[in-house]
Amino acid sequence: MQPAAGRPLPAVSNSPFVQFLCATLIRMIRIHRTLVGLVLCLLCASPAGAQSIASLFTTLPADFAHLFTPSNALIVGIGAAGSGAIHPKDDSIAERIRAETGARERFFEAGATIGDGVEQGAFALGVYIIGRASHSDRVGALGADLVDAQIVNGVLTQGLKFAVKRSRPNGSSHSFPSGHTSATFATAAVIHEHYGWKVAAPFYVLGGYVSASRMVDHQHFASDVIFGAALGIVSGRAAGVGHGPHRVSVSPSVQPGGIAIVGSFGN
Repeated sequence: MQPAAGRPLPAVSNSPFVQFLCATLIRMIRIHRTLVGLVLCLLCASPAGAQSIASLFTTLPADFAHLFTPSNALIVGIGAAGSGAIHPKDDSIAERIRAETGARERFFEAGATIGDGVEQGAFALGVYIIGRASHSDRVGALGADLVDAQIVNGVLTQGLKFAVKRSRPNGSSHSFPSGHTSATFATAAVIHEHYGWKVAAPFYVLGGYVSASRMVDHQHFASDVIFGAALGIVSGRAAGVGHGPHRVSVSPSVQPGGIAIVGSFGN
């Protein structure tokens, strides 16, 4: 339909909010398509699929509650301190590490896809589907925790992005913290909780790769990715609590003449 003569089409707003809203809608469409496909696979894999999907969300209140532990507070504190310490050098680091072309840009190009929340969520749900289809309780539990970790991390990360409203190195909005970094480290932390650090080590390395890629791509400052890593780790720890092969427990104990802190390792 052609516009009437002499009546120009209305201009689309260039405000950061409208741009961010459009990007969010596109992201929601991508998530919807991915989840529909994976859910259909889950329903085909198991007659109890509908119940299984619902069960993914039953532990979310406990997962959010598990965020508030001394260990997680220490991790967030370290992340905040590191982010604050590097903040004055953000601009100089961003200029030195950015690469729009060349070998460095090509090497880190995959980070934008690997760390994307849609990809991490699809990986998590895919692991859960494999566990259900193969009747492996351990893999199914891992997948469920991976899904929950992405939800917890997404709420925390997006909440901070809207609250802080920091501009990115490229001039766009919602830089702090890095969502790609937090999503990737959330996955690594869940795997750490389930299988230990030796299995999780490659996933932490992958998280470091994604973190660097966001700076090379001029999407984030160093302080964004440092705090994003801490946020992702505590999200993964909260979702995966209780599954580690070598759990560590710390508790107070009343002793003659005072109170002692007792730690123990258990299988």
